[in-house]
Amino acid sequence: MSTPSAAAPSDPTSVGPVADHVPASVGAPRRRGSLGPVGLVLAGGVSVQFGGALAVTLMPRAGALGVVTLRLLAAAIVLLLICRPRLRGHSRTDWGTVVVFGVTMAAMNGLFYQAVDRIPLGAAVTLEVLGPLALSVLASRRAVNLIWAGLALTGVFLLGGGGFSSLDPIGVAFALGAGAMWATYIVFSARTGRRFPQADGLALAMAVAALLFLPLGVAESGTKLLEPKTLALGSAVAILSSVLPYTLELLALRRLPASTFAILMSLEPAIAATAGFLILHQSLSAMEAAAIALVIAASMGAVRTQVGRGKAKGLGSGS
Repeated sequence: MSTPSAAAPSDPTSVGPVADHVPASVGAPRRRGSLGPVGLVLAGGVSVQFGGALAVTLMPRAGALGVVTLRLLAAAIVLLLICRPRLRGHSRTDWGTVVVFGVTMAAMNGLFYQAVDRIPLGAAVTLEVLGPLALSVLASRRAVNLIWAGLALTGVFLLGGGGFSSLDPIGVAFALGAGAMWATYIVFSARTGRRFPQADGLALAMAVAALLFLPLGVAESGTKLLEPKTLALGSAVAILSSVLPYTLELLALRRLPASTFAILMSLEPAIAATAGFLILHQSLSAMEAAAIALVIAASMGAVRTQVGRGKAKGLGSGS
């Protein structure tokens, strides 16, 4: 799963494979030394997905809702301490936007962790990425995107073994719901970024999400959330899934073109499958691997189509 990151507001959490929603403020690409920022983005992706795998190992101890609560709380505390957002001087519309952003973030995380509690991590991320992919296709309104949509649907069909008989249907539903929330997250992260400076909006939204989830986590796990080992593992999940990727992507986006960043984000299903295999021993069949590859290809294709459309517009406006 992607994370609220610097990519969407300026930004988890984080972006999906939609080039138009990556910040336009990113500087021009540097022809030399590009391996550095690319490495930072890939490291952030690895951190997110291995954090997700660690979260799965924590679920028997704290439950899915408990894990989400710990992740959001720890990430909110760290971001609030780092950003120290100003609370005064914001309009009702500003606060309404950040609250909706926080609600979306809470729903996205909650649905995703319910999914990975039931289906393999690689499959969950592959299904989740369909949300941003659908947003990209709809935003573009180009005929070629029907090809990418068809490719993605073929991948999903293969992933489900021709009918999702091999996957828990409830887990599939949760993953698709998380994807819908991811697409909504992209929209409201952009709106929040326009209304709040730096990552202030992200920090405030994370706090909203944490407060919303706290009663759910307490209801499911109770005092288990206060056990030292559970707190330590939950904090590790927060650092791996939110804080560290946020920092790495913030540094990378200062030197990396938006199109390259979005394409790299499209690799998350493959990274998730690798993390699931190494940490959770979740092996993939040949058909599942092919399915994930198809979704990744569709996501990259949609990004490149958006980038080409943006360049065409730029050339047209300059004539």
